[in-house]
Amino acid sequence: MKWLIVCLLALFMAAPAMAGEDPYIAVVGNDINANPFYLSPKYEQFLKDQLIGAVPVTGETFTTNAPLIQPEICDTLGTATIVNDIPGPPFTFRGNFNGKVTAGNQGWYQWSIRLPKKPSGEINLCIQCGVLKPDAFKFWDFSSVLACAAETGERIGDGLCVREEVWPGENPVISAALPVIIAQASPGPNAPVGFVPFNLTAFRNPGTYDPLFGTDGAIANSAATQVLNGTIDSRILLKTCMDKCVLVKLPVTGQVNALGQLEQDLEAGDLITVRMNIPRANSVDVYCHRESLRVMGVGEDIF
Repeated sequence: MKWLIVCLLALFMAAPAMAGEDPYIAVVGNDINANPFYLSPKYEQFLKDQLIGAVPVTGETFTTNAPLIQPEICDTLGTATIVNDIPGPPFTFRGNFNGKVTAGNQGWYQWSIRLPKKPSGEINLCIQCGVLKPDAFKFWDFSSVLACAAETGERIGDGLCVREEVWPGENPVISAALPVIIAQASPGPNAPVGFVPFNLTAFRNPGTYDPLFGTDGAIANSAATQVLNGTIDSRILLKTCMDKCVLVKLPVTGQVNALGQLEQDLEAGDLITVRMNIPRANSVDVYCHRESLRVMGVGEDIF
């Protein structure tokens, strides 16, 4: 019996110490205060009070070139004030005020979010914005998403809320009208000395999930991965009021990305900054807000 106890003690002492892992969901601001309109009860249980884990909210920002005066068009129960048959403020709606980039115009949105815990797996950058056919809200107000829903890069036909049909051999998507993504990681309070901001690398999904490493060990853009640097290979297609998630490869200290930048292991408190640029060829009306981006994944428990 003594030998059995000794063997068990030796086994436990030799086993590596592992922290628990659980899902996290992060938004701009203290995650526990996220607007429940955008979250299912399942998601809400993974929101944390990041201040308990000593993860500051300073540096978490949302900026855009569009004024934040637009209502949440994904709320079909919202109401508008109708004057001369035209809807306008004051509005009542669930959700946040949005910035609107209209068809035929360029614009941008940018979010900076701190990781609430050390990620232990790949990271989802999930974007959910409202997308309508041009001028739809002016005529349909909060019913517009039920009649004039759209997706970025959509071909718009003649008339109000009309989608242009395509023929065989024709791309149904206007690729030049799609937004592009730039995503970077920056050091937080727990980062090691020498952490230089770097661009994140996304897995193409679906894809081979088999990164191509060059002779120098750097990850090359390929059928499996793409560094998120705002080029045409970083385009994204958004469907109105629905999640579009970009799957980011877990950064590894010492790994060189396709831009020649050194990756760094991420820690709780590091900043993830995502910028979405909408080109002038944009064919739809886009509405985004401070919680349109969620950073999601599995990470190490802080306790």
